[in-house]
Amino acid sequence: MKEKVEKVLAKIRPSLQADGGDVELVDVTEDGTVKVRLKGACSGCPMSTMTLQQGIAKALKQEIPEVKKIESV
Repeated sequence: MKEKVEKVLAKIRPSLQADGGDVELVDVTEDGTVKVRLKGACSGCPMSTMTLQQGIAKALKQEIPEVKKIESV
């Protein structure tokens, strides 16, 4: 599943990088939890929670039904 997550993040990454940010995959657990780290401008942005939930989480859950939860670490 880690490879699938990386592919979805690769699709999202250009949008984040356009605003000076990025996302790094930290871990994918067996229970379907994806752990990511927001980097660059995203790490201190007040909208990072919305980016994580409405952007990253939505895309991951749409394309990979096994993903149950996304956490920022």
